[in-house]
Amino acid sequence: MSKSFKQQRLLGDGFWALSGQLLSALALLAGTRLLTELLSPDVFGRVALQSGFVALGVAVFSYPFICAGMRMLPECRNRRQRTALHQAVFGLSARATALAMAALLLAGSLYRRFDTGEMGLYALTALLLAVTARRELGIQLLIGERRQRGASLWQTTDSLLRPLAALALVSWFGPNPGAVLLAYILASVLSNTLWSLIHDAEADESADLRPSAAAALKNDVWRYALPLIPMELVFWLNGVGDRYLIGYMLSAAEVGLYAAGYTLINEAFNRGAMVLLRTFQPAYFQAFAAGNGREAFAILKWWLSAVLAMGTVGTGLVMLCRDSLSGLLLAETYHAAAGLMPAIALGSALHALGSVLAQPLLARKNTRALLKGRLCGAVAAAVSLPLLVSVYGIQGAANANPVYFGIEMLVLALLAKPWRGARTDADFSQTAVPVPVINN
Repeated sequence: MSKSFKQQRLLGDGFWALSGQLLSALALLAGTRLLTELLSPDVFGRVALQSGFVALGVAVFSYPFICAGMRMLPECRNRRQRTALHQAVFGLSARATALAMAALLLAGSLYRRFDTGEMGLYALTALLLAVTARRELGIQLLIGERRQRGASLWQTTDSLLRPLAALALVSWFGPNPGAVLLAYILASVLSNTLWSLIHDAEADESADLRPSAAAALKNDVWRYALPLIPMELVFWLNGVGDRYLIGYMLSAAEVGLYAAGYTLINEAFNRGAMVLLRTFQPAYFQAFAAGNGREAFAILKWWLSAVLAMGTVGTGLVMLCRDSLSGLLLAETYHAAAGLMPAIALGSALHALGSVLAQPLLARKNTRALLKGRLCGAVAAAVSLPLLVSVYGIQGAANANPVYFGIEMLVLALLAKPWRGARTDADFSQTAVPVPVINN
């Protein structure tokens, strides 16, 4: 494959990744503004807490298998192997998601013994978990195959339908958390059905694996995914756990205020980082799996440069324009979130940088080392969050973001050592574990 063709493909990937993230970000901004107009901080906070349970279920029970599929796709030698890998990842993810739904319902029933929680909310949250996991599985495996257009269209459709459905159901049933959760479920069911039908029509027939080959493939997926399960739990605690601490130490209304400001700023950085990840990660993994160390290192340098520029410019803009942002994008009752935005922006920038610095660990399939870095960030969060919230209230939760994400970034950099440059092609080839050969 010529260098010019690779560059053109990388630019094409970047265009579709940017388009998808930009359109879905606009939908998110409009939806957040709409919901903050319709919902009080207390109701918005309750929706944020239930959405956090969805994020936990997807991160711990589904995303590790999705990550394994994305990493192993470049090593598949033909479409039959890719189809077999899709089937293995889908089966493992579906069973794990069903387990997560059962655990959520059980936790909801136990919680009702101590508080007046609504069991119906937990049932809706379990359904939302299922449709969200299906969405992420479809989108991420398309990205792994470098089919950025399909992934972007799927994500954009879901991002547009969710706030529109929420507007309709809140107008019908009133401003309550159940109406918002039900709207999200219906929107994702429609989006998932549409794009699953389109991509299933493009897919090959199922790969007829012998039992031994199927078992070997699942074992490879499990071996890659297993260390990611506790790591994703830590990742969730660092990214969403703060709102539960705010709810426990302060109130649901302050959760709503914090979640509104956090959603706007963190998602802006997250969308930018996701554009870069969708552009560079598949190409980086392909170069790594092919044993092309020089090309892989060059891609990583461009990626690091881009995320550094994004973090620096983004944090500066938030510091200068925080009042304008809150006035434009949030209802009046949420304008106090402006003071939280600069610290959240700095934390989000450090988190994005740490994720890129850790990419050599993922490429080498050294997920255990990655877990160590995430654990250090979790320990830092467990110490800094309660201390700062107890002293500074909701502002303390925002100020803790750059503390624990900064520590996590430094530890990940020391573990991954991305500055060491390219390894020899032979070394790269030895680290790539091939997908088991599929016998026709």
